[in-house]
Amino acid sequence: MPAPVNTRFTIRVYGILLNDRREVLLSDESYLGHRFTKFPGGGLEYGEGTLDCLRREIREETGCNIEILRHLYTTDFFQESKFHPGMQVISIYYLARFTGPPCFPVSDKPFDFPEDAERGQSFRWLPLKKLTPADVTLPIDKKVVSLLQEGNSL
Repeated sequence: MPAPVNTRFTIRVYGILLNDRREVLLSDESYLGHRFTKFPGGGLEYGEGTLDCLRREIREETGCNIEILRHLYTTDFFQESKFHPGMQVISIYYLARFTGPPCFPVSDKPFDFPEDAERGQSFRWLPLKKLTPADVTLPIDKKVVSLLQEGNSL
């Protein structure tokens, strides 16, 4: 008898946001008792396209608007959700830039929010040439960083 098929998926959409100094924006977050560093973005909502999702997520997180330049990567391997076991994650990444000067606080240190915050978020810029897979937490983000290091994606 075949194993039951799990049809639970989540689709995540992320922006690789670069500034004029070739720095990439990272989001340090606390959620469900976990601390992690990722690219800005989040979950696709029903009835929403991926580009609209990314614009909405960035506006919600930063208060700023973005211009989406092009698609960079879509997950091409199985990844189970870190936060919801039994759910498969599909992530889509776009190269983007802010349409005006960033209008949100940026820190020089990771996790620049209260230690006991149940849900916290802070942003920081990291030079693209110094970015390594160790700088991000999620496995798909690590793959994207490797692609960025190869230089073929930008």
